[in-house]
Amino acid sequence: MIMTNSQNSKPKYDLEERTFQFAKDVRLFVKTLPKSVANFEDQKQLIKASGSVGANYREANESLSKKDFVMRIKISRKESKESEYFLRLINETNDLPNKDEASSLIQEAIELKKIFSSIIEKSK
Repeated sequence: MIMTNSQNSKPKYDLEERTFQFAKDVRLFVKTLPKSVANFEDQKQLIKASGSVGANYREANESLSKKDFVMRIKISRKESKESEYFLRLINETNDLPNKDEASSLIQEAIELKKIFSSIIEKSK
């Protein structure tokens, strides 16, 4: 989601909203998956990881120190990587009619991971 900054006309990317949308989209995707023991276990892990991406980012924005901020961003990056892993696992072990949606979610997890890596680098 792109928001405009009132101080100037440059677009501002709302990462809190983007991470919320990612977690929401994952939950909607999971509802479409075939019922199996493996999918059930992978879904639980995926739901936890995808929700944790945004939750930790929000906590980072309220951090009390730079060290705490960087630690929370690192957790968001780790959870993005975990989300990507479980999305790939689900995508590659099921014959999904909505493989495009799975691929899109995998791509979003990768992009979020890159964004958090960039934030970490700039915070050094």
